[in-house]
Amino acid sequence: MITTSLKRFYDPTFVVTPEYRKSLPDLQNGPASLIEGENVPIQQVGISDFKLPLRYPTRDGKELLLETSVDGYVSLDAGKKGINMSRIMRSFYKFKDELFHQDVLEYVLRMYREDLQARDAYINLNVNYPMLNKSLRSDLEGYQYYTVTHEGTMDEKGTMRRFMHIEFVYSSACPCSYELAEHARETREVAAIPHSQRSVAYITLELNEAMWVEDVVDLCREALQTETQVMVKREDEQAFAELNGAYQKFVEDAARLLYHVFNKSEMVKDFVVRCVHMESLHSHDAVSRISKGVPGGLR
Repeated sequence: MITTSLKRFYDPTFVVTPEYRKSLPDLQNGPASLIEGENVPIQQVGISDFKLPLRYPTRDGKELLLETSVDGYVSLDAGKKGINMSRIMRSFYKFKDELFHQDVLEYVLRMYREDLQARDAYINLNVNYPMLNKSLRSDLEGYQYYTVTHEGTMDEKGTMRRFMHIEFVYSSACPCSYELAEHARETREVAAIPHSQRSVAYITLELNEAMWVEDVVDLCREALQTETQVMVKREDEQAFAELNGAYQKFVEDAARLLYHVFNKSEMVKDFVVRCVHMESLHSHDAVSRISKGVPGGLR
């Protein structure tokens, strides 16, 4: 039945008193008797993709103000109806003025466990991280953006694990295509262009200690050599063609090259790398996936 006596207006002068706040219904934090479905624990519950600007230190001592997409989760025990979802966001906002580095994640995770009375806590900070890159031979430079996620987890014993996820975009010239093109030139004097493709390495690192994004990018460059360029003149385009000729690679080669640099880094505890070569010859992609091989580790 619709009650006709309800007032249809918004009162901007209404003040919420402590007594009124206590009277508000709260089904989400209700007793076990209100639980629907199987009364079992839930590993992660929370909110994702709430955005705010955060400050990050750079390796050269500067600061970046970056739009950050935050995912915050906690575990939920059996017998509990739910969590206070807004507290995930409200609790994080206590750190909004911090200079954010990976060590700060530990404080956030401890606060989540305390504020939401949870055993486990999880957090992801997702950013597009800019780095100013110089052209190969000219005097140009431009910003390369790296998709980066700083991830932290904490279990009921207070043990923290830290991860970094990063996407590194590079060019991959096919060694087979190069040899076939050269064969056509040499045997039949036919112009042939070997194919290459824009490729992406999706990298997950479990870290022993905090690690700069710049350090991870340097390792990727050391391994693959053919990062895509931002600003180019003709001399840069020619240099890039020479780089691709010098560092030809199949998708299997790319995975093993990245394995080599991350396996020797003392800051990296474990890793998994997925390389995707978006073929210009085929209508499908070539993919290779490799992990460090730690027993019970990342796969």
